[in-house]
Amino acid sequence: MAKNTSPDCKQCRREGCKLFLKGERCLTKCAFDKRPVAPGPHATAKKKVSEYGVQLREKQKVRRAYGLLEKQFRNYYEKAAKGKESTGWALLKMLEMRLDNVVYRMGLGVSRTESRQIVNHGHITVNGKKVNIPSYQVKVGDVIAVKESKQSLEMFASLKGLKVNTPKWLEFNTDSLTGKVLALPERDDIDLGIQEHLIVEFYSR
Repeated sequence: MAKNTSPDCKQCRREGCKLFLKGERCLTKCAFDKRPVAPGPHATAKKKVSEYGVQLREKQKVRRAYGLLEKQFRNYYEKAAKGKESTGWALLKMLEMRLDNVVYRMGLGVSRTESRQIVNHGHITVNGKKVNIPSYQVKVGDVIAVKESKQSLEMFASLKGLKVNTPKWLEFNTDSLTGKVLALPERDDIDLGIQEHLIVEFYSR
């Protein structure tokens, strides 16, 4: 399976913002805080960014934040463009409803990368059935849980009884390690300061 092997901290520096690719470590030991400039020998040089450059950076920021390759991200955009909703919002909603993102939002993984591994390794069930596809699109009413035989693993056992902050469209019980999709996400539920209209403009060129 193809994956992005670029160092996480360099990705944040290139996009000029924290993408939280390493979870809580991004709040403490963060390379972006020490050197918030793009990697490379000419990082501090003043450059005039074109309209295309602004659009490209926004697209790359969102793609990297959700851990997708270009072909995957483009496929999501094309699917969003065929719908009746605003293309930009439809794109973000599909990204948020990915199973790996929902696992991350519930607090089962400290980052989307770790959450993707959790799903890949078969630790998660949806409505009682094992699902090991990170891109699986969850629906309202779906019950997401840690597989019963895996709940004794340290990474899950340490969550029991803890209070986890989840978006209002999700709920998660740390005692049973079970969560539910209560509703579709709303625009203000999505962080990172995304300007989705720039992504639409980029692909519409």
